[in-house]
Amino acid sequence: MVLTAPSKEAAMTSDSEFSALTEPFRPELLAHCYRILGSIHDAEDLVQETYLRAWRAFGRFEGRSSVRRWLYKIATMACLTALEARSRRPLPSGLGAPSDDHQVLVAAREPSVAWLQPAPDALFGADDPAAVVARRTAVRLALIAALQLLPARQRAVLTLRDVLAFRTAEVAEMLDMTTAAVDSALRRARARLAEAGPVEDDLAEPDAEARQALLDGYVEAFTRPDPDTLVKLLRADVELEMPPIPTWFTGRRAVVGFLAGQVLRKDLWRMVPTRANGQPALVVYKHAGEGRYEAYGVQVLALIGAQISRITAFNDPSLVPTFGLVPALTN
Repeated sequence: MVLTAPSKEAAMTSDSEFSALTEPFRPELLAHCYRILGSIHDAEDLVQETYLRAWRAFGRFEGRSSVRRWLYKIATMACLTALEARSRRPLPSGLGAPSDDHQVLVAAREPSVAWLQPAPDALFGADDPAAVVARRTAVRLALIAALQLLPARQRAVLTLRDVLAFRTAEVAEMLDMTTAAVDSALRRARARLAEAGPVEDDLAEPDAEARQALLDGYVEAFTRPDPDTLVKLLRADVELEMPPIPTWFTGRRAVVGFLAGQVLRKDLWRMVPTRANGQPALVVYKHAGEGRYEAYGVQVLALIGAQISRITAFNDPSLVPTFGLVPALTN
């Protein structure tokens, strides 16, 4: 019997079929990998790996599960393998206590720490099956940071069950676990998150018009600069953290005092509004001379009512391209 290679036409048909069946799930798989890994860069890499593994195995896919569940199994196992050699990704608030004194000595940057990263809303698309939840909690920084407290397999179980609503038996099949082991891991994960405190920000954000006015006021106060106006925009219990700097602040007096004393300078900053983690965000550029502003990082804001409750300033220029923006602005 002579075996022949598939024809070029057959290969093209197979590739086309694979793409048609799998590509619609790419945004939600990216969100899933991000929830587990805490890094949008790592998540993008793992989604690429997932599709490569799936393409190689496509000829053996027998349809015993849905394509979506098959892809989630590949993606989750790839994430768990990656986490074997990686530590959790914290925020400064996950490493130590805050300061309520703006005159405290600010720690040096810690580039050796693999910090949590923000994720652009635009990358997740509108087809995530958890889209309704995702807009509120499933990719918000508070939850992503809390998930980092869990062992990798508990993280995967909780994400698959509580965020994506897969059934216990489905999760067991994906992770090569028994249903009893899945239930046990889920109980432990929920208990650990409960011990850590609330994982949801208060989502009582203002309506679109009020939110836009608040953000416009914040950008103007930050870039002009105007600390007095900034005071009015921040809650009394506002918190500020700035990875990769471990020091973080709590309370309006400390936050405004630190910003006014060490950050706010005339014509030093430019900000471009965006969205990240289901929250308002700003891509930040810093003056580099001769009318040029270079990428500096991304600020993600949490709002309660008509005020800002938390500023997470990711001072990492490598994040800016992920948001589809240029590395520099010129006047």
